[in-house]
Amino acid sequence: MFKKLLMLFKIGRKLATSGALSSVYEIYNPPITIKILFFVIGFNFENKKNDNNLSPGKKLCNALQEMGTTFIKLGQFLSTRPDIIGENVSKELEKLQDKLPPFDLAIAKNILRKELDNENFKQIKNISDPVAAASIAQVHFANINVSGQNKNVAIKILRPNIEKIFNEELDALMFLAYIVESLIKKTKRLKLVEVVQLLREITNVEMDFRFEAAAASELYENTKNDFGFNVPKIYWNQTSKNVLCLDQVDGISIREVENLKLQNIDTKKLAQNIIQHFLRHAIRDGFFHADMHQGNLFVKKDGSIVPVDFGIMGRLDKKNRKYLAEILYGFIKRDYKKVAEVHLLAGLVPKEVSKDEFAQALRSIGEPIFGQSVKNISGGKLLSQLFEITAKFNMQTQIQLLLLQKTMVVVEGVARTLDPDTNIWTTSRPILEDWLKEVKDPINKASDVLNEASEVFKRLPDLPIIMDKANDVMTLITEGKFNPNTLAYRSLKEEELKLELMRNKILGGVLVLVIFVLLVFK
Repeated sequence: MFKKLLMLFKIGRKLATSGALSSVYEIYNPPITIKILFFVIGFNFENKKNDNNLSPGKKLCNALQEMGTTFIKLGQFLSTRPDIIGENVSKELEKLQDKLPPFDLAIAKNILRKELDNENFKQIKNISDPVAAASIAQVHFANINVSGQNKNVAIKILRPNIEKIFNEELDALMFLAYIVESLIKKTKRLKLVEVVQLLREITNVEMDFRFEAAAASELYENTKNDFGFNVPKIYWNQTSKNVLCLDQVDGISIREVENLKLQNIDTKKLAQNIIQHFLRHAIRDGFFHADMHQGNLFVKKDGSIVPVDFGIMGRLDKKNRKYLAEILYGFIKRDYKKVAEVHLLAGLVPKEVSKDEFAQALRSIGEPIFGQSVKNISGGKLLSQLFEITAKFNMQTQIQLLLLQKTMVVVEGVARTLDPDTNIWTTSRPILEDWLKEVKDPINKASDVLNEASEVFKRLPDLPIIMDKANDVMTLITEGKFNPNTLAYRSLKEEELKLELMRNKILGGVLVLVIFVLLVFK
């Protein structure tokens, strides 16, 4: 605890001296308890050199940049939470540059020598000076010999001691989030502790390059048959926790639009492809590259897209993928009642919320978007506005959708750079239609029900025990020995709902089995 408090004081001083606190106070006027807290932990060492001509969001962006690794990552993450910091500040934080001065080549070589065995280290030749340096790692070009063949590779090396520094500072931020949630009950809805924890999980994965290598490998397997999308090969013998080795990309940065045109690459088609590939990975596979900014995308001479930097990946389970597709497609069709129904079925809003009232709120989001020019229509903006109405309808923040929303905004921005007239909805529609057609296919639906029924059947041996317990408790209730206002009673009701659901799944599974047998053996 003492260590956390000490780190909290250090962070408080960083916040104060960087000018971040004054920026936060301009954006959001916190309760006096929070101001007192920061006054104490920061000793009020306020930086008076802030440029008053800058917007609060820009000031905050600059301050976080000054504060280093943890706060750069925090700023990038907060850019996905306009519901917390507001749309304007969110846009400013999207510009946060993840760049730090590189460490020496000699240090990089020592890390390689330490991480790899002697034979695999000796295979690395012609290690270049750093070609890119970020808050967590830096990249070098090199050559390696693989089975007698010379390969041009990129080697990513973790910064020395960065994991220890990051986790210590994040422990303090977690403690701070807990304090804020305790003092301001309204902030519980925002799940600040969960947000910090998610940031920790994401970044700790980023700091173990074996996970990044595995992510690249999984993405390769998912997309190997997707024409126009190529994932670089991983060289596992030269990869470890702190070192990642993969093919050097032979292509043009996607930000070099004029250069792409000079190479006779169709940028309009490329804009459509980047959106469709992203949606295909997110909705079809439930696994997508979640950091698809211009610096991480290259284009080969044949127009194929090559992603790099697989440290931040997003996942969606099948249920959420289906709901997401239904929601986006519902907006495309302007069927707001359908979108409201999907929200209610998915549990995104409390069941007591009026479907008609919620549909009306959704219409207030959708109609202004569709009333704009093609250039201003954005799926990312739509999701962002959905988050903005969370307070009114008591919607819980969907942590698993944060990365998706952020990535969608970034991908759309890349597409618009390539072709300002890209129609997001027209481009997205065939991907959504194909997915929804697939999941609604009778054979696939039958398969899903059978899988669910199989899981239920596994629990059947426990059913008599559960029912006996429920019967005993109900006897106590009828005899007046069991208070309905107790936690135990509420737990019982929850168990009853589970039993009802189990019963329905069993009946559904049996029905599907009967139909299947009749069709096959008729």
